[in-house]
Amino acid sequence: MAGYIEDRWLTKRPDPTTSKKRRTALYGTGKRYKVAGIPGVRSKSFDHLGGPDGANAWMAKAQADTLRGEYIDPRDGKVTLAAYFDKQYWPTRTGDPSTLDTIERRVRVRILPHLGDMSLNAIRVPQLRAFLAALHGKYNANSIIETWGTLSTILHAAVDDEKIPKNPCLAKSVGPPSKTPVLARAWTRDRVSAVRKGLDARFQVMVDLGVGAGLRQGEVIGLSVDDIDEAAGLIHVRRQVRIIKSRQVYSLPKGGKIRTVPLPPILAQRIKEHRKAFPPISVTLPWLDPDPPETQKQAEERAPQTHTLLVSGEISKTAALRRSVFNEGPWKRALLAAGVILPPPEKQPGDRSNIKYAAAPADGFHALRHTFASVHLHERESVVAVAKWLGHADPSITLKIYAHMMPEADGRGRKAMDAWLGSLS
Repeated sequence: MAGYIEDRWLTKRPDPTTSKKRRTALYGTGKRYKVAGIPGVRSKSFDHLGGPDGANAWMAKAQADTLRGEYIDPRDGKVTLAAYFDKQYWPTRTGDPSTLDTIERRVRVRILPHLGDMSLNAIRVPQLRAFLAALHGKYNANSIIETWGTLSTILHAAVDDEKIPKNPCLAKSVGPPSKTPVLARAWTRDRVSAVRKGLDARFQVMVDLGVGAGLRQGEVIGLSVDDIDEAAGLIHVRRQVRIIKSRQVYSLPKGGKIRTVPLPPILAQRIKEHRKAFPPISVTLPWLDPDPPETQKQAEERAPQTHTLLVSGEISKTAALRRSVFNEGPWKRALLAAGVILPPPEKQPGDRSNIKYAAAPADGFHALRHTFASVHLHERESVVAVAKWLGHADPSITLKIYAHMMPEADGRGRKAMDAWLGSLS
């Protein structure tokens, strides 16, 4: 097997007169024994020849790892996690800009402040336990699971890049908390009505589209008057408005697929009334990525599009409604008016900060979409059809989310089994 150990303090051949090895110019300085000559392995020096940390043991392991194709030089793992992320991992990532933006913010806010200054080979199970403990005091279980998955992906890439021999996130004795099960909850008709009445008139059609057509909030904001086919009784869901790097863009709906949903007559009438009271506005936004294009291909892919949007904000008549502004303003005020959330604490004299309403994660705009699904499933509409209208890639996704909303499934089963058993002689 290739490889040898060099004594840096004494000559290889003895003195012909004394038959003893002579001292080299390096005698007494630096580490004495150097392992070299293993293909693909950088030389490494040691103080001792024997022992578990000596040159002989290291050379044997390096030779065995090289034969298996598993050799990783531990010195490559001395790069910090922050440096590896910024210089090697992140510049090579491609994909959906919104997803990338979310991942980058997650890394910089939740991971690097705790582990960024540590070298890759210093991140081990004890450090990961401390990391999880720090997250536990600030984030819920689902956020910690997302963060853990992102960290594991980065460290797995470091393994593939031959920076570290294994991913410590895969250790059996450490891991994120279990995911908190959350059942989708539909609103009652009274709650939908109360929240709708609590909204400014210009935003009430958003509730109609959410509960009447199952549109996501970004799809409602990006809905053009050209997407509404009243004659055919259909709404074509062709785009959404998203926030990428704090800027608005158009993009395909979630999952990258356009779809068509039924347009009930009452919803069509309410849309018509809304258009009369609040004329649609023309909004131009880049497609998918707000950054300036660097190539002709990017220029074509990101070319701005102009659409006449049904919903607009209270102030700007040239920009799409900003989701965060709506959610923390008109929507929270409507929830408060409907008695869904408690009033915010009274502001102290001189306090000019914005009103902080109570958090309402289960009562966001998405609750209207759950209600849409609930109504159809309760009326025994086909799961395949509901999945299509919701834009789910597969009906199994719809069942996973909304199976508990399907009425009397166990009751019908009991009756059927009772009748079947009763027919036995």
